[in-house]
Amino acid sequence: MDISHEGPRLDPVLLEIANNVCGLMRSGPHASSVAERLVRAGWRSKSSSWHAYELEHTWCQFEVEPTGDSAVLLNGVVDPGRFDDLAALLTRLRLPFALELYEEDGIFAREIQS
Repeated sequence: MDISHEGPRLDPVLLEIANNVCGLMRSGPHASSVAERLVRAGWRSKSSSWHAYELEHTWCQFEVEPTGDSAVLLNGVVDPGRFDDLAALLTRLRLPFALELYEEDGIFAREIQS
């Protein structure tokens, strides 16, 4: 698995936002494969446990973790204005997904599925 500490860091303004994005990648690749694909797309990656990875860009930071049943959980922070960009990236990388975006108060805002 490629791990890159050289990719862009999350915009510090987004550190103020509580986790606002979560999702599931169904019947897709392992968490390590998700991390590898994002590293190839220019993202920063680091291991966060034995099988999970934290992925980071200037506008998004999330963790991917296997569920044990051929799915990968995703949760973290995304610039709300870039939620569609995250969905487009996962689509371009051929990662099947369902993503949910939440407002600052934890209220469900919207969902995108591939």
